[in-house]
Amino acid sequence: MNKKEQILSLIDKNSLVFSNIDKLFLFMSSALNTSVEVVKKLFYELVNNGDIYEIRKNKFITIPSHGYVKGDFIGTTKGFGFVNVKGMADDIFIPTNKTLNALDGEKVIVKIISQTNEGCDGEVVSIYDELKNIVGLVKLVAGNYFLDPDNKRIVTDFPIVKTGLKIKKDMKVNARVVRTDKGKIKCIVDEILGMNDDIKTLELSLIRQHHLYETFPSVVVEEEKRVPKEVAEKQKKGRLDLTNEIIFTIDGADAKDLDDAVSIKKFDNYYELGVHIADVGEYVPRDSVIDEEAYRRGTSVYFPTSVLPMLPRSLSNGICSLNEGVERLTLSCIMKVNFQGEVIDHKICESVIKSKARLTYDEVYEALSEGKVNEKTKDLLSHFKTMRELCDILEANAVKRGSLDLEVPEVEFIFDDRGIAVGIKRRERNEAHRLIEDFMVLANIVVAKEFDTLKIPFVYRVHEAPTKEKVFALCDFIKGLGVRYPKVPDNITPSYYQQILECAEESSSKDVINKMLLRSMQKAKYMNKNLGHFGLALDYYCHFTSPIRRYPDLCIHRIIKDYLHKKIDTEEKDDLEVFTFDASEQSSECERNADMAERDVDDLWKAYLMKDKVGQVFDATISSVTNFGVFVALDNTSEGLVRLEALPDDTYIYLEKQLKLKGSSNVFSIGDRVKVELINVNLYSREIDFKMV
Repeated sequence: MNKKEQILSLIDKNSLVFSNIDKLFLFMSSALNTSVEVVKKLFYELVNNGDIYEIRKNKFITIPSHGYVKGDFIGTTKGFGFVNVKGMADDIFIPTNKTLNALDGEKVIVKIISQTNEGCDGEVVSIYDELKNIVGLVKLVAGNYFLDPDNKRIVTDFPIVKTGLKIKKDMKVNARVVRTDKGKIKCIVDEILGMNDDIKTLELSLIRQHHLYETFPSVVVEEEKRVPKEVAEKQKKGRLDLTNEIIFTIDGADAKDLDDAVSIKKFDNYYELGVHIADVGEYVPRDSVIDEEAYRRGTSVYFPTSVLPMLPRSLSNGICSLNEGVERLTLSCIMKVNFQGEVIDHKICESVIKSKARLTYDEVYEALSEGKVNEKTKDLLSHFKTMRELCDILEANAVKRGSLDLEVPEVEFIFDDRGIAVGIKRRERNEAHRLIEDFMVLANIVVAKEFDTLKIPFVYRVHEAPTKEKVFALCDFIKGLGVRYPKVPDNITPSYYQQILECAEESSSKDVINKMLLRSMQKAKYMNKNLGHFGLALDYYCHFTSPIRRYPDLCIHRIIKDYLHKKIDTEEKDDLEVFTFDASEQSSECERNADMAERDVDDLWKAYLMKDKVGQVFDATISSVTNFGVFVALDNTSEGLVRLEALPDDTYIYLEKQLKLKGSSNVFSIGDRVKVELINVNLYSREIDFKMV
């Protein structure tokens, strides 16, 4: 039990009441044999995270307990709300007069008022994580400026407090939320985003809605200036010198943050595969201002026209980027892999490399598939062929163990010189992508297994098995399509899902089943407990290979370095237990936010590309069926809705299990190919409407 858990246990068992808070801290300090300063720090972290609540003056309870829970507030256009609580099947209903003026997206503590078979009613008693900013449209009412939030689950317009910024009607702005003592909300405009009729303004507004920023705080900028531009001699001391080895990077043509490099040799009985990852932890120590900002961001976010990096560019594109021909510090995972694809030995160590070539996926693919080489690839062709040999073995093993290859098509926008989208296409993946992906997966497996065996607190990439309910629902759907499927086993394994895919292989519904199978699975996340990875059919997995753009990778890099330098004792383990838990939760949340932001911006540009095509007819595939209509996907991946009233005249029944809309003359199911006419595009809501032809 770590220190935070011990504090929660003390409060839970004792329902602690003290005449003042300092006496509480002294009691805890004595009970836990820990300094008052440490107790205070952990206590307030728990309060700020909604795990401790002051139910009345100087009386504290843990959450959940005593009928109190915490969760995410979900606003509605009607004024009432709901709270989503992790682990509860249904959301808690919050009446309009019990919301405490909580805004959509805020984290709240709720007192459960009543609980029946129909659900729970509750009252918000505390907002422990308030919205900092709201993006919206400036409105002018009776000579006063108001903010109309873009988030339509926030139904109130808020008065704008005058500042030095010159705002005017129909501007999009990013405004700071200010709560008065009486709970009223006002706004202070921090940033003018542009005029509402500008597509680039709409894009920036979406980015700000997800609380994402291009620039770094001034303290980070100042710290960034002290980052060295090249590797110092003293930093190389004690590291494995690999500067004379043939090591190279393979990335996209426009990539600037090169954080992984590879090397390969073939011997009589095994391959020696080296995966060399930028040693970001050497330059970003824990609790530094750059680290705190990286923790807050959690991940780099990739938009069609820009990247919002997790780390300042002097690090991500500079000293931590494994650029060609310069020495760089790395963490290397060097593996001996036999000809059956088994790792028979490995070494994880600090190293220094000098990349021999900065290669692109297309260059490597052309060399392998066409024998077309250039000055960089001609001397490395034999290395590429050896990589392909090993890759084929690894992929055959992945299929044997039940790994699921569920490719989700990615889109790539085509932009003109002004940064305006003029086209869209599917992003191509070639054999060179496969090489790098498979080698990174192998390194992630080896590192995760090593530290799970060592019983050192760590951050794992976890993908849990789907629930039985989801599997039975999937099978009901497949049955409705008339496709044979294997009997549902007691223990759901990746191999079972692989069998379903094999049954669907010859079916015309293959793509539909593939999509529904993907929907039935749980979302991968970060945890400090190793629960394996269902999708990859692995017992051990982590993210080790991208510390420039993912915080979990940076987190475990520092743990690895501390272990190599023998710095992890019992006290450090206790500290790491807390930190890895918090970092996992934070990183998972940041990842979800980044995914939503990327999807929203993609949808905006797709809507923009469709806005001049109203009246045109398109071939499409039904991608989802609801009780209010069907969603369709065009071949260019743009999606829109055909509402019930835009379907052929009929009386429709929604068959939920089969995901069908059935009428007397018409039936619409997922996967059906249809022709649709575009009837409306709304850039502000990113909604595209069609009617069935």
